[in-house]
Amino acid sequence: MKAVCWQGSNDVRVENVPEPKIINSRDAILKITSTAICGSDLHLYSGKIPTMESGDILGHEFMGEVVEVGSQIQNLQVGDRVVVPFTIACGNCFFCKKDLWSLCDNSNPNASMPEKLFGHTPSGLFGYSHLLGGYAGGQAEYVRVPFADVGPLKIPEGMKDEQVLFLTDIFPTGYMAAENCNIQPGDTVAVWGCGPVGQFAIRSAYMLGAERVIALDRFPERIQMAEEQSKAETINYEKVNAREALQEMTGGRGPDACIDAVGMEAHGTALQERVKQTARIGSDGGAALRQAIIACRKGGTVSIPGIYGGLMDKMPMGAVVNKSLTMKSGQTHVHRYLRPLLERIQNGEIDPSFVITHRLNLEDAPHGYEIFNKKEDDCIKVVLNP
Repeated sequence: MKAVCWQGSNDVRVENVPEPKIINSRDAILKITSTAICGSDLHLYSGKIPTMESGDILGHEFMGEVVEVGSQIQNLQVGDRVVVPFTIACGNCFFCKKDLWSLCDNSNPNASMPEKLFGHTPSGLFGYSHLLGGYAGGQAEYVRVPFADVGPLKIPEGMKDEQVLFLTDIFPTGYMAAENCNIQPGDTVAVWGCGPVGQFAIRSAYMLGAERVIALDRFPERIQMAEEQSKAETINYEKVNAREALQEMTGGRGPDACIDAVGMEAHGTALQERVKQTARIGSDGGAALRQAIIACRKGGTVSIPGIYGGLMDKMPMGAVVNKSLTMKSGQTHVHRYLRPLLERIQNGEIDPSFVITHRLNLEDAPHGYEIFNKKEDDCIKVVLNP
């Protein structure tokens, strides 16, 4: 089969690889019908995430048709059309039973690696390094889905792939980011980053009762999407001082909640952080998160869906403590949100396909990665069709 394989920094290729097989009685095999390139895939593409190996199959946003199931799978049948959470969860451990699916104790076979870095292991992830399980991803013609009796969600007849594909990651991620803000009626929420997760964070903040959402970015196409599709007020931080603008727009108080939808490769990252990232000695770029902490009003909440992988220089803990801020973060507990967000789509509250700007064949994935990474051709979201 054909699959998108990582070969090194800024080098992905579509190669012929063996088709996946059932190796556990709780497995299923999917024929992929739609998959996507996620902003967090760009951290892999640019070489910022360790433990990638040549030939690793990328992709954690995918859906498809069930073509084979293991002997213990009772809830799926061949021919079912499903979306699959990017977080892999067993359904039986302490964390799964508490609805904390991205913290599953049993889905990362390489748990000792993140334990050394983080103290404990999160769940395994599809297509996202050996640190998080070494699972083959879904930017391919077929994929093996472990714990398939727990993760996949059947899609109702009549719904198009593009309506539901982003239930796999970015829609729940944006929604959980907004939910973590504890939004109250009348609140103002600021969102750093108008990429796909930022767009869904904006839309979700409104769904959860925010009166105003202010979005910050520097790319005109993303700002335009935030204004026209997501109905946000916007700040181009290259043209104005972001903190001063937020103070003025909120009467000097600051936003009630701030969402960092950028993560470890934020534009404006300090030189020392960039040097450490390049040398692989460990500093995440914290420009967006530092801005969010400083801008947030006293007693407010900072929500962090953006990906961070290690350590950060100049964390403004003084502001966190002295302003009594609440910090909430985490990989998305996708399983928790699948059905509620599917209902919102079915009810016409949102059509997640609004973020798609490029539709390519699987063979064109290297081009998709390049333009997405370089922000060329007004690229915001790429969907691949095997």
